[in-house]
Amino acid sequence: MTAWLEKIIRRVESLPQAEQDAIAAQIQDTLDDEEGWQQRFAAKREKLRQLADEALAEDARGETRPLDELL
Repeated sequence: MTAWLEKIIRRVESLPQAEQDAIAAQIQDTLDDEEGWQQRFAAKREKLRQLADEALAEDARGETRPLDELL
């Protein structure tokens, strides 16, 4: 565990139980969300690679425009 996380945990320990539980729920939601994203990206890795290859090929053929032109 990092020193920063240890410091934060000490601060959380000083809070009332209800606030500690609310913070724990937020942390759990964040961890679950991150895990979900990692699983979804892992499942779609080949599709993402294909889309990236298509975008690079379009750019190489001169079929793209700079982002500044679109904004």
